[in-house]
Amino acid sequence: MSERFVVIPVGRLEEANNRVTTDTVPGGRWAGNGNDNIVAQETAAAAAVHILEYSREPNKYGDGNPQESSPFINSSDLDRGNLYDGKNMALFEEEMDSNPMVSSLLNKLANYTNLTQGVVEHEEAENNEGARKKEIKSPRMGTFIGVYLPCLQNILGVILFLRFTWIVGTAGILESFAIVFMCCSCTMLTAISMSAIATNGVVPAGGSYYMISRSLGPEFGGAVGLCFYLGTTFAGSMYILGTIEILLTYIVPNAAIFKGENGGESEAMLNNMRVYGTCCIILMALVVYVGVKYVNKLALVFLACVMLSIFAIYAGVIKSAFDPPDFPVCLLGNRILLSRNYDVCAKVVIEANETVTTKLWSLFCDSPSLNASCNEYFKMNNVTEIKGIPGLASGVITDNLWSDYGLQGMLVEKKGQPSISAPDSEFTSPYVSNDIATFFTLLVGIYFPSVTGIMAGSNRSGDLKDAQKSIPVGTIMAIATTSFIYMSCVILFGACIEGVVLRDKFGEAVSGNLVIGILSWPSPWVIVIGSFFSTCGAGLQSLTGAPRLLQAIARDGIVPFLQVFGHGKANGEPTWALLLTAGICEIGILIASLDLVAPILSMFFLMCYMFVNLACAVQTLLCTPNWRPRFKFYHWTLSFLGMSLCLALMFICSWYYALIAMLIAGCIYKYIEYRGAEKEWGDGIRGLSLNAARYALIRLEEAPPHTKNWRPQLMVLLKLDSEQNVKHARLLSFTTQLKAGKGLTIVGSVIEGTYMAKRPEAKQSEQNVKSAMAAEKTKGFCHVVVSSNLRDGFSHLIQSAGLGGMKHNTVLMAWPNLWKQQEDPISWRNFIETVRETTAAHQALLVAKNIDSFPSNQERFSNGTIDVWWIVHDGGLLMLLPFLLQQHKVWRKCKMRIFTVAQMVDNSIQMKKDLQMFLYHLRLNAEVEVVEMHESDISAFTYEKTLVMEQRSQMLKQMQLSRNEREREAQLIHDRNTASHAAISEKVDAVPDRVHMTWTKEKFTAERNRNREPAGIGVRDLFNMKPNQSNVRRMHTAVKLNEVVVNKSQDAHLVLLNMPGPPKNKCGDENYMEFLEVLTEGLNRVLLVRGGGREVITIYS
Repeated sequence: MSERFVVIPVGRLEEANNRVTTDTVPGGRWAGNGNDNIVAQETAAAAAVHILEYSREPNKYGDGNPQESSPFINSSDLDRGNLYDGKNMALFEEEMDSNPMVSSLLNKLANYTNLTQGVVEHEEAENNEGARKKEIKSPRMGTFIGVYLPCLQNILGVILFLRFTWIVGTAGILESFAIVFMCCSCTMLTAISMSAIATNGVVPAGGSYYMISRSLGPEFGGAVGLCFYLGTTFAGSMYILGTIEILLTYIVPNAAIFKGENGGESEAMLNNMRVYGTCCIILMALVVYVGVKYVNKLALVFLACVMLSIFAIYAGVIKSAFDPPDFPVCLLGNRILLSRNYDVCAKVVIEANETVTTKLWSLFCDSPSLNASCNEYFKMNNVTEIKGIPGLASGVITDNLWSDYGLQGMLVEKKGQPSISAPDSEFTSPYVSNDIATFFTLLVGIYFPSVTGIMAGSNRSGDLKDAQKSIPVGTIMAIATTSFIYMSCVILFGACIEGVVLRDKFGEAVSGNLVIGILSWPSPWVIVIGSFFSTCGAGLQSLTGAPRLLQAIARDGIVPFLQVFGHGKANGEPTWALLLTAGICEIGILIASLDLVAPILSMFFLMCYMFVNLACAVQTLLCTPNWRPRFKFYHWTLSFLGMSLCLALMFICSWYYALIAMLIAGCIYKYIEYRGAEKEWGDGIRGLSLNAARYALIRLEEAPPHTKNWRPQLMVLLKLDSEQNVKHARLLSFTTQLKAGKGLTIVGSVIEGTYMAKRPEAKQSEQNVKSAMAAEKTKGFCHVVVSSNLRDGFSHLIQSAGLGGMKHNTVLMAWPNLWKQQEDPISWRNFIETVRETTAAHQALLVAKNIDSFPSNQERFSNGTIDVWWIVHDGGLLMLLPFLLQQHKVWRKCKMRIFTVAQMVDNSIQMKKDLQMFLYHLRLNAEVEVVEMHESDISAFTYEKTLVMEQRSQMLKQMQLSRNEREREAQLIHDRNTASHAAISEKVDAVPDRVHMTWTKEKFTAERNRNREPAGIGVRDLFNMKPNQSNVRRMHTAVKLNEVVVNKSQDAHLVLLNMPGPPKNKCGDENYMEFLEVLTEGLNRVLLVRGGGREVITIYS
């Protein structure tokens, strides 16, 4: 290190300041000027360790595209203040601004601190507004506290306590085990994929949304992120409905506002759920709004309730093996009775040696007397009392192996119990019955939400001490634990509880107790209270997490109409997002049925998990260099299996819900794509597109395509004005109308100069061309090159544009309208050279004359014609172009007319028939007309026009000679001055390398007159010259053909003409331009067409 550098520890900053202030040179004065002292102090202050924060601002290095800033490359102004003036690094000192030293990079890496993702409270927000921010403490959460327990709390929830016993009883042990295994396998495979993605870098706030969007792009990220948000929001609705169900069914049934009578209990319960649910969601939203810290503090309490309930269940199962709980159930025949309708499970009892009827008798008979008229089924079947919980050793497991699905209103009956069937009477049936129709797929949709919540660990990655290690281990261990709990509960519930009790969803046969509660030990209230607080806490967590997810999506800016939800309170609390979340939650509350809400959120979670698996599979198959996850136990086949399982479960749960969820995601995807997600996150879909394009290009042979597949692949040559804007935007409009988004379109332009000097202008020109293409809806590629002259630039574009077999075969350019007015012939000479080069490259050429009068994409022709003048055969391009134009709405209503020219020796009638038959085989609808051109003498007008053309050409040559003469005269003066300077210079003995000519006045005058003499003679003979006979014949053809075309097609919307080739002798180039001008004179819109030398249209299929 140079001696001029001094290493100052961070803790000695004040000492460094003093040292900088007092350090002097001999004489006691500071060596610099007066401001150097301040600069030195600022330099010393910059020695403090800079705490980096995760930034979403565009990177300061690179191409300027919005990207995720890397904390390892992000630079600040203090780095630019460091002077790398040491001798060791002088070779790289000019690059220090863009490429920092390795020591600087490692220093930032060592001091990088990822911000915790909790919400900043009001006091912190106010303190952080100043220039100095609070020092951020490093997170210290480990795997157990940071990942395992949150995942456990989110996975175990309302379905386990309220519906799991009913699922086991309805589906049977075997099918229930299959449901649990499928769902748990789905989440385990998803967790493996998620672990790979989460350990491939830092995952900030947003969790799964961040992972998917950065892996699959903003379109997929926005669509799936919003689906995940909706899933989380509806999960909040489900938890709140579960909370109210526990409250009104098992804790305080008397609190119900609406009372059901005469079979209206179900509807009354739904209304109670709506009223209490709305009140509950308002209360929870207020709690979340006041401060999320209260929710976080209560999280441990809610988790303790969950764990205590699980332990109570296992304790009750163990106790039931030797001391089953006493919860009798009353059966009439094989039908289970509602416990609230009887006091004694018997028809009659003996009191004081008298037989007395019971309350149960009154339900089925018209009077309490023994000879009353009773229900036939009641009279023919006995009343039996059995144990609701026979215990682990009872052998009831064999009865619960198989499923027992039923329709809505079907009675719950015990298998194997003797019963005599009889017609039911009109009395109200006091039996337990199915409140909904049950089938396997319904149970899958209801159960799946109980395995969600696996993202809790990845959502807290910023709070973890080692997220790369904690997320995979904690998440997979939590899924393994909960999978064991669910699978064991399937077997244990089926082995301990009677089947009719399992199918009793609301515990109506066991005195209104929670079925899972009567199994637990020491009391059913442990499960009831634990499940109440657990579901209440899960609802609060959903109302806390969903708004933050929406805020993360809104702040990314990929969905424009959601940007308002990115704002919140001063401390970052997403107020507007919380309001929207509460509103969507209310929709789920109004549904009011837990069994109907659960499949909805199952769809959204399954879609999210499916795309997590897809993201991992895509990244693994692409083998991108940045794909280096620390979690190694993954494979693309596992991800693909997980994705397939998620998709299958979506349609198993509910095919119409699956289609609706996909439709919502598809609409969001297309909306983001339509609005143009201006985000480049290095996503896998872009990499997949590149790989697919590479594969297709390699497979695509460079040989010309078959005639049936030929379509014009355009190279559009544009000219730019002095401000680098497009001169003829209608050329792009015509391209859009001709291509309609099909095939290849390359828009090219040339800037004169050197690339080093003109690079900014080239970039600006490219942006201007792309803007013009977007405005004209031209889909294609833009290519602006810098060349020493326009001719070479266009030549390079024609030769090298495209890639492999994906190259252009047609060049489209505008006619140089001002070629006559320009003294400099370079413009039209460039045009002719371009014509020659396209011919040499065997490419077709389209030249649009009067391009500015061509229609825009918004115009519509309601009638009119497109006229084709087929003079010579060019491969059929003349007839193919109008057909392609008619596919666009601008030209759709125009009719096609084909004109051909017959000579005197031709049979016009037969030519017309042959042409009509040819068009019939080509499947083209067009009017056919054969125009006869009679032999006629060359008119005086033609002779005179040819003479004027040749005189003009000769004058241009004379002007060119005059220009060359002036240049030669300037060179002579320069040589004379050089000779005079050499004469007065110092004499040297060495032999001179160059002999300078000595010019006298007489010699100079004679040389000038000698050079002027041929020019003078040319001017004198200019008006005595005779036109070339070949030019006269060409002019005659152009004039006569123009008369015929104007006569027939003057009112046509577009005229297509064969474009004659340029002369082989370049001396007649200016005459060639005149011939084309005469040929198209008097026509509004003309497209000159020159074929590429191959057939482009065929009669065969």
